[in-house]
Formats: sequence, structure tokens, C-alpha cells
Amino acid sequence: MPYVSIAILVLIIFLSFFGDLFYNKSAYELNKEAILLPPSLDHPFGTDRLGRDLLARVIKGGKISLTIGVGSALIASFIGLIAGVSAGYFRGKIDKSFVIIVDLFLTFPTFFLLLALVSYIEASSLVLIVVISITGWMTTARMIRSESFAIASKPFIKILQIAKTPSYKIILKYFAPLIAPIFFISFTFGVGGAILSESGLSFLGLGIVPPQMSWGSILSEGKEVIDIAWWVSFFPGLMIFLITFSLINISDYLQSITNKKEKLI
Repeated sequence: MPYVSIAILVLIIFLSFFGDLFYNKSAYELNKEAILLPPSLDHPFGTDRLGRDLLARVIKGGKISLTIGVGSALIASFIGLIAGVSAGYFRGKIDKSFVIIVDLFLTFPTFFLLLALVSYIEASSLVLIVVISITGWMTTARMIRSESFAIASKPFIKILQIAKTPSYKIILKYFAPLIAPIFFISFTFGVGGAILSESGLSFLGLGIVPPQMSWGSILSEGKEVIDIAWWVSFFPGLMIFLITFSLINISDYLQSITNKKEKLI
């Protein structure tokens, strides 16, 4: 198991949601005497150009970044699950409609579609969750559709259909356990992708707006002083890298387990 990745993931989640219980400095307090101070015992991550404590801001921003990442990945994965299973099991017109809709979404590059949607809507955590999930379900749906086709072609599924077993029973009892690994792999990849999408939008000024903050918006604030204060951009960027790297490692591990089970079958 990727123990290091799991430990990093748990540590970052704990820091983001419970860190302010142990580190009681304000993420909003301005201090003209502490502008762009480097990391020290008093300010472990240093301060930004307004004298605000960067560790407190990274903790505060982590809540929003992780909430957006998990929320949008969960919604996108469930949309992909429902659409993929429906297309793979029922086929016919449902499958043709599925292919048309997916191809329509994939016609536009995902990030540019995100930019187009966000530019007309005032960004907030809820809006970003909805927008990122709307633009991120296609890959999961295509993977699950492909697997559902294979499952639906198995002899025992054909027998159940001939016996007029209700479709929802077949899907819940036989499809769900076989598709679960793909769903969890897609979900873990989706969380990392959603955090990167939110960070990219916030970096461009189209994501989270002040006084709220996320890792992406903090990273964006540091780009103007990166030549004299590397820490302002480094620490939020490090958090984004660690959380994405850990999730990818966990996804790879889950995929390797799934591949071994398929070989045994």
C-alpha cells in the first residue's frame, strides 16, 4: 500500500480542517511591521505582502480547495456512473444519446469550457463545485460505459434478463460490485483534477475571490513578489502538489489491485 501517500493525505486534510484549533493566528489580520517576512519560528510559512500569516492562510484556503475538490469529484463521478451504466446496460437509443452528449462536451477543451462558464457567473465554492463537476464527468462515464458493456454481455446477465429480473436489481446486485473499483479510481483522480482546475481558475482571477481564499488564490497573490518572496507561492503550490501526487499514487494502487483481480477472473 502507498503508506506515505495516505499519511500525507491524512496530514493535509487534518491540517486544513483542524489546524486552526492548534494554530490560532488570524488569516486576515494585517500587520505593516511583518510584510514579506521569510519563514521563521513566529511565522512558519512566512508572511505575504500585507503582513498576513501565510500558514494561517494556507490552513484556511485548504478547507475551500479540498471541499471544492471532493464535492465536484463526487458529483462528477456519480453523474458518470449513472450515465455510463445506463448507456452500457440499456444500449440502443440511450447509448446513442450518451455518445452524442459526451462527444459534444469533448468538442470543447475542458479548461476553456470552465473559463467560459465561470466568466459569466460570479464565482463561489458552490458555483465552482457545480461548474467543475459539469465539465469533468465524461471520462468516468466512458470508462464505466465500456465496463458495463462487458458485464452486460456475460451469460449470467442474459439469463437474469430472460428471467425478467428487474433492471435495478441486476444493476445494484451485479453491476455495482464490479464497477466499484473503476468508480473509486475515477473519484480519486477527479479530486486531484478538480483541485488543479480550481487552482488554475483562482490563479487567473476567475475562481475564489477575497475575502475568501484557496490554495490557488494564495498562489496567485504570490506571483507578483515571487522574485523577492518565494515562500508566498511555494507553500500553497507545495500543498497542491502533495495532495495531487498522493491521490494519483493511491489511484495507481487501486488500479493495480483491480488489474490483478481481472487477471484472476
